[in-house]
Amino acid sequence: MSLKYHFELLATYNQWMNSKIYQAAGQLSAADLARDQGAFFGSILGTLNHILAGDTIWLKRFATHPSCLNSLREVADLQNPASLDQMLFDDLDGLSAQRFWLDRQIINWTEQLSEADLDFVLSYHNIKGVPANKRYSSLVLHFFNHQTHHRGQVSTLLSQAGVDIGVTDLLAQIPEETSV
Repeated sequence: MSLKYHFELLATYNQWMNSKIYQAAGQLSAADLARDQGAFFGSILGTLNHILAGDTIWLKRFATHPSCLNSLREVADLQNPASLDQMLFDDLDGLSAQRFWLDRQIINWTEQLSEADLDFVLSYHNIKGVPANKRYSSLVLHFFNHQTHHRGQVSTLLSQAGVDIGVTDLLAQIPEETSV
Protein backbone atom coordinates (compact mmCIF):
# COMPACT_ATOMS: atom_id res chain seq x y z
CA MET A 1 0.00 0.00 0.00
CA SER A 2 1.15 3.48 -0.81
CA LEU A 3 1.63 6.31 1.67
CA LYS A 4 -1.03 8.23 -0.24
CA TYR A 5 -3.55 5.46 0.40
CA HIS A 6 -2.73 5.50 4.12
CA PHE A 7 -3.07 9.28 4.32
CA GLU A 8 -6.45 9.09 2.56
CA LEU A 9 -7.48 6.46 5.12
CA LEU A 10 -6.33 8.71 7.97
CA ALA A 11 -8.23 11.67 6.48
CA THR A 12 -11.41 9.59 6.40
CA TYR A 13 -10.75 8.35 9.95
CA ASN A 14 -10.19 11.94 11.08
CA GLN A 15 -13.55 13.04 9.67
CA TRP A 16 -15.36 10.01 11.16
CA MET A 17 -13.84 10.52 14.61
CA ASN A 18 -14.48 14.25 14.62
CA SER A 19 -18.10 13.59 13.78
CA LYS A 20 -18.36 11.17 16.73
CA ILE A 21 -16.53 13.52 19.11
CA TYR A 22 -18.64 16.55 18.20
CA GLN A 23 -21.88 14.57 18.37
CA ALA A 24 -20.90 13.34 21.84
CA ALA A 25 -19.81 16.82 22.95
CA GLY A 26 -23.19 18.14 21.84
CA GLN A 27 -24.77 16.13 24.66
CA LEU A 28 -23.11 18.40 27.24
CA SER A 29 -24.03 21.90 28.29
CA ALA A 30 -21.94 24.88 27.25
CA ALA A 31 -20.76 25.18 30.85
CA ASP A 32 -19.65 21.52 30.93
CA LEU A 33 -17.78 21.92 27.64
CA ALA A 34 -15.95 25.01 28.90
CA ARG A 35 -15.24 23.70 32.42
CA ASP A 36 -11.50 23.47 33.15
CA GLN A 37 -10.87 19.82 33.87
CA GLY A 38 -7.12 20.09 34.30
CA ALA A 39 -6.37 18.84 30.79
CA PHE A 40 -3.41 20.34 28.93
CA PHE A 41 -5.77 22.72 27.12
CA GLY A 42 -8.11 22.94 30.10
CA SER A 43 -11.52 21.94 28.87
CA ILE A 44 -13.17 19.88 26.15
CA LEU A 45 -13.81 23.11 24.23
CA GLY A 46 -10.21 24.25 24.77
CA THR A 47 -8.84 20.94 23.49
CA LEU A 48 -11.12 20.93 20.44
CA ASN A 49 -10.01 24.49 19.68
CA HIS A 50 -6.37 23.40 20.00
CA ILE A 51 -6.88 20.61 17.46
CA LEU A 52 -8.49 23.06 15.04
CA ALA A 53 -5.72 25.63 15.58
CA GLY A 54 -3.01 23.03 15.06
CA ASP A 55 -4.69 21.66 11.96
CA THR A 56 -5.05 25.16 10.50
CA ILE A 57 -1.41 26.00 11.16
CA TRP A 58 -0.18 22.76 9.59
CA LEU A 59 -2.50 22.93 6.59
CA LYS A 60 -1.39 26.49 5.88
CA ARG A 61 2.22 25.21 5.92
CA PHE A 62 1.27 22.27 3.69
CA ALA A 63 -0.35 24.73 1.28
CA THR A 64 3.09 26.16 0.48
CA HIS A 65 4.00 22.88 -1.27
CA PRO A 66 4.01 23.72 -5.00
CA SER A 67 1.60 20.86 -5.77
CA CYS A 68 -0.85 21.82 -3.00
CA LEU A 69 -1.41 25.48 -3.84
CA ASN A 70 -4.74 24.66 -5.48
CA SER A 71 -6.02 21.89 -3.19
CA LEU A 72 -5.42 23.97 -0.06
CA ARG A 73 -6.14 27.41 -1.53
CA GLU A 74 -9.14 28.13 0.73
CA VAL A 75 -7.22 26.98 3.81
CA ALA A 76 -4.26 29.17 2.85
CA ASP A 77 -6.60 32.17 2.98
CA LEU A 78 -7.53 31.51 6.62
CA GLN A 79 -6.09 33.72 9.32
CA ASN A 80 -3.21 32.08 11.18
CA PRO A 81 -4.05 31.25 14.80
CA ALA A 82 -1.99 33.45 17.13
CA SER A 83 -1.18 30.54 19.44
CA LEU A 84 -1.81 26.85 19.92
CA ASP A 85 -4.19 27.58 22.81
CA GLN A 86 -6.18 30.30 21.04
CA MET A 87 -9.93 29.93 21.50
CA LEU A 88 -10.94 30.26 17.86
CA PHE A 89 -14.58 29.61 18.77
CA ASP A 90 -16.21 29.91 22.20
CA ASP A 91 -19.22 27.83 21.21
CA LEU A 92 -19.57 24.28 19.95
CA ASP A 93 -21.78 25.22 16.98
CA GLY A 94 -19.23 27.60 15.44
CA LEU A 95 -16.35 25.26 16.21
CA SER A 96 -18.25 22.30 14.77
CA ALA A 97 -19.07 24.10 11.51
CA GLN A 98 -15.42 25.06 10.98
CA ARG A 99 -14.25 21.56 11.94
CA PHE A 100 -16.54 19.85 9.43
CA TRP A 101 -15.53 22.29 6.69
CA LEU A 102 -11.84 21.74 7.44
CA ASP A 103 -12.26 17.96 7.47
CA ARG A 104 -13.66 18.15 3.93
CA GLN A 105 -10.63 20.22 2.91
CA ILE A 106 -8.32 17.59 4.40
CA ILE A 107 -10.01 14.79 2.46
CA ASN A 108 -9.84 16.75 -0.80
CA TRP A 109 -6.17 17.57 -0.19
CA THR A 110 -5.13 13.97 0.52
CA GLU A 111 -7.03 12.74 -2.55
CA GLN A 112 -5.01 15.14 -4.71
CA LEU A 113 -1.59 14.25 -3.25
CA SER A 114 0.78 12.13 -5.30
CA GLU A 115 3.49 9.81 -4.05
CA ALA A 116 6.07 12.22 -5.50
CA ASP A 117 4.53 15.09 -3.49
CA LEU A 118 5.23 13.16 -0.30
CA ASP A 119 9.00 13.07 -0.95
CA PHE A 120 9.19 16.87 -0.96
CA VAL A 121 11.20 18.58 1.80
CA LEU A 122 9.08 21.35 3.27
CA SER A 123 10.76 24.47 4.63
CA TYR A 124 8.71 26.26 7.26
CA HIS A 125 8.93 28.13 10.57
CA ASN A 126 7.25 26.86 13.72
CA ILE A 127 4.97 29.08 15.75
CA LYS A 128 8.00 30.46 17.64
CA GLY A 129 9.74 31.33 14.36
CA VAL A 130 12.28 28.48 14.42
CA PRO A 131 13.08 27.31 10.87
CA ALA A 132 12.78 23.66 9.88
CA ASN A 133 13.21 21.51 6.78
CA LYS A 134 11.41 18.17 7.01
CA ARG A 135 10.08 15.50 4.69
CA TYR A 136 6.47 16.24 3.73
CA SER A 137 5.31 12.65 4.34
CA SER A 138 6.69 12.70 7.88
CA LEU A 139 4.95 16.01 8.58
CA VAL A 140 1.64 14.68 7.23
CA LEU A 141 2.01 11.65 9.50
CA HIS A 142 2.66 14.00 12.45
CA PHE A 143 -0.43 16.02 11.48
CA PHE A 144 -2.71 12.98 11.72
CA ASN A 145 -0.99 11.63 14.84
CA HIS A 146 -1.45 15.00 16.58
CA GLN A 147 -5.19 14.91 15.92
CA THR A 148 -5.49 11.36 17.25
CA HIS A 149 -3.49 12.21 20.38
CA HIS A 150 -5.70 15.12 21.35
CA ARG A 151 -8.95 13.42 20.37
CA GLY A 152 -7.92 10.71 22.84
CA GLN A 153 -7.76 13.40 25.51
CA VAL A 154 -11.22 14.65 24.54
CA SER A 155 -12.52 11.07 24.58
CA THR A 156 -11.28 10.71 28.16
CA LEU A 157 -12.85 14.02 29.21
CA LEU A 158 -16.15 13.01 27.63
CA SER A 159 -16.00 9.63 29.35
CA GLN A 160 -15.41 11.35 32.69
CA ALA A 161 -18.52 13.44 31.97
CA GLY A 162 -20.53 10.26 31.39
CA VAL A 163 -20.64 10.43 27.58
CA ASP A 164 -19.56 7.34 25.61
CA ILE A 165 -18.42 8.05 22.05
CA GLY A 166 -18.33 4.38 21.07
CA VAL A 167 -15.74 2.68 18.89
CA THR A 168 -12.70 4.85 18.19
CA ASP A 169 -10.27 2.41 16.59
CA LEU A 170 -8.84 3.06 13.15
CA LEU A 171 -9.49 -0.64 12.54
CA ALA A 172 -13.20 0.20 12.11
CA GLN A 173 -12.30 2.25 9.02
CA ILE A 174 -9.97 -0.28 7.36
CA PRO A 175 -11.87 -2.06 4.59
CA GLU A 176 -12.15 -5.84 4.41
CA GLU A 177 -10.12 -7.42 1.65
CA THR A 178 -9.96 -10.84 0.13
CA SER A 179 -6.80 -12.81 0.73
CA VAL A 180 -4.60 -13.69 -2.19
